[in-house]
Amino acid sequence: MRDLSGPLRLAHRARRLVAAQPHIIDLAASMNPIELAQLVFLAALWGGSFLFIRVGVTDLGVAPLMALRVGIGALFLLLVLFSRRSPREALGALRERAWPLLVVGFFNSAAPFCLFAWAELTLSAGVTSVINATTPLFGAIVAYFWLKDRLSGLRVAGLVIGFLGVLALVWDQIVTHAGDGASTTSTLLAAGAALTASALYGVAASYTKRHLTGVDPLTVAAGTMTAATLILTPFAIATWPHAAVSMHAWGATLGLGVACTGLAYLLFFRLIAAIGPARTITVTFVIPVFGILWGALFLGEHVSIGMVEACVAILCGTALATGFIKRLPGMGAREHRASAKH
Repeated sequence: MRDLSGPLRLAHRARRLVAAQPHIIDLAASMNPIELAQLVFLAALWGGSFLFIRVGVTDLGVAPLMALRVGIGALFLLLVLFSRRSPREALGALRERAWPLLVVGFFNSAAPFCLFAWAELTLSAGVTSVINATTPLFGAIVAYFWLKDRLSGLRVAGLVIGFLGVLALVWDQIVTHAGDGASTTSTLLAAGAALTASALYGVAASYTKRHLTGVDPLTVAAGTMTAATLILTPFAIATWPHAAVSMHAWGATLGLGVACTGLAYLLFFRLIAAIGPARTITVTFVIPVFGILWGALFLGEHVSIGMVEACVAILCGTALATGFIKRLPGMGAREHRASAKH
């Protein structure tokens, strides 16, 4: 029987966290039911990408699987782009920003996708999705050094809490995989690859803000996916598997390209237009829940208490580090009393 106590406990803790933060409830309340359902569906899609990678990477290998993912996604997004703008206008925009799109294609798709796929040769889909949730932590650090964004004391505390959660998660995986006969070195290398992928997302976010601000998001998505396809194609050809690829792996590849890349990006842009980027980015807090849930339901992955606790710590740290939580419960009351005394 599969152990589903982890996802259930995570859901319980998530409800407690939301209940303690009135402004989080306000964000959900400000969305209509359709928009809220679309946000949850987006999280389910992106959480499912870790499931599909886990299924497909063993048969296809890292570079071929990721090249197919970005290739299918690029085709999907280019078709939508050309349906909304004239081919001449769309191609002109892509040519004008060719170099920034190539850079973001490498840092935001080609490299991190491959690192996550390589990590999932060792780590479970659920664990990898939790590590992916550290992306905003790295984004805050990169923005601080590169864009000179300010880090308040609360945001620094969030960084510390988040990375302590990462250490707890990695230790839990070392203990878990030791029982399976896997070496500590392989677990550390896989975790390091996933963390590096998250860090690259952080670099891509700051680079995009610096060099692609004002560019149509659909153009950025289609351009970066096309660039990632061009980058990964030679590696995919060189490492294409000689053995027959199973139907499960091909199905996972289609799911990655069509649902988790093409459809997910379109839904992402639609939500940004409908509810704004601040509300849309809250999808970050829901993706690990689905990553863990899909892994447990469809792959029978074990969900330990330590893994759930580390996930909660990482998500809480991320909420603080990104400024999503701007104050702790009771902080405002204490500050008010202190100012009243003076």
